[in-house]
Amino acid sequence: MPVNEPGKRQRTVFERHAPADSVVEHALAGSSSEPFWLADIELDDYPSLDGTHDADLAVVGGGYTGLWTALLAKQRHPQWRVVLLEARTLGWAASGRNGGFCEASLTHGEENGANRFPAEIERLNQLGLDNLDAIEAQVAKLKLDCDFERTGSMALAVEPYQIEYLQDGPGPDQVYFDQPAIRAEINSPTYLAGLWSKREAAMVHPAKLARALGRAASAAGVEIFEHSKVTGLHTDDRGSRLAVQHGSGSIRAKKVALGTNVFPSLLKRNALMTVPVYDYVLMTEPLNREQLASIGWQRRQGLSDLANQFHYYRLSADNRILFGGYDAIYHYGRRVNPEYENRPASYRKLASHFFTTFPQLEGLRFSHRWAGAIDTCTRFCAFYGTARGGKISYAAGFTGLGVAATHFAAEVMLDQLEGLDTERTRLTMVRSRPLPFPPEPLASIGIQATRAALNQADHREGKRNLLLKSLDAVGLGFDS
Repeated sequence: MPVNEPGKRQRTVFERHAPADSVVEHALAGSSSEPFWLADIELDDYPSLDGTHDADLAVVGGGYTGLWTALLAKQRHPQWRVVLLEARTLGWAASGRNGGFCEASLTHGEENGANRFPAEIERLNQLGLDNLDAIEAQVAKLKLDCDFERTGSMALAVEPYQIEYLQDGPGPDQVYFDQPAIRAEINSPTYLAGLWSKREAAMVHPAKLARALGRAASAAGVEIFEHSKVTGLHTDDRGSRLAVQHGSGSIRAKKVALGTNVFPSLLKRNALMTVPVYDYVLMTEPLNREQLASIGWQRRQGLSDLANQFHYYRLSADNRILFGGYDAIYHYGRRVNPEYENRPASYRKLASHFFTTFPQLEGLRFSHRWAGAIDTCTRFCAFYGTARGGKISYAAGFTGLGVAATHFAAEVMLDQLEGLDTERTRLTMVRSRPLPFPPEPLASIGIQATRAALNQADHREGKRNLLLKSLDAVGLGFDS
């Protein structure tokens, strides 16, 4: 008798082969709620802003977007006075909490990019690879200590209907694995096929990357101010400079780059452009030699499966396994709130799925569990723009794939601020904007309905219902 009956709701492999509750509870017991990456570094100490300063460029936000923008600005124009302001500490939010997948895609995946920018997708793919190459070159040139490994990424089929997505002719620098081959490569009973894209991703230590970028920017002459939340942007009486305000301090800047991402925009036009969606992550204790041998994974690729609600996972430099994804939770009101990070149901679900994936690791414990807010926009990849007559540039909406794309965004913003006509600034992706999310309560109703429909599709061999097909038709469909 078949495991699943055609036409009915299918049970996923994670439901069919879930471990005992006692396995999950044992693994989570004693885990820390602090993000592993941030606990694994020593923070540098930068002052807070005090008084009034003049600058050629003020950068708002001390995550990857702001850090790359400030560093690249000094590389382009060593004579500029560049100031960066961060509300808390460098890399404390998404840049220090993500999975460390530094991926070439600028469009959140081939299918999403091809659907939205069909005339540009081949060029966008190449620009994405060039961008990743540029990051690798910067890591080498500046000796950025961030555990950079160009291992590539592996897409995994864990349900029969997903296999055909991987069989449509592997491209250059891609290797297809059938079931015996993928299980010889990485030993999981859930794997049915895999596609290794050898050049399209690197793994990094996210918080180390943020810290290293801060040090490199500071060494290049960028003035960094932490605990300096920007509360407003104002044009001076002559319209020649922008006042970037923090408490009693301010920066009088000729130009401003905004890298606030998931946090409320300083521009009214972007108030409805993004929503914060919470993503949850587990990190294991380091695997010993026997545990590593039991799973293989010698080439250390970044892994993800092909469901709408997908998992992503990778090995750290000290051979821990980061395992995240699946649940993507939106809370009514668009707020970023630390209370949303404590969601035991999501951690239990992830732990259960982990031991379904690697049952031979039963007994392994998770040392850390955490969450972070993703800046999600309706096209699932970054959007760009300018304001105040070209004196302000911004990029936001990376939707969880910003580790590498923020470097590209920094180049775009600097091109825009300098008034340059470049291949980057001519892209439709750069010149267009996604549709905004509606105000509440419509935003919450729509997001929750879409999430339920995606879950339903995962239980019906990927078949999309009327809601998802309608969203696809108007350019709001999710394909990553």
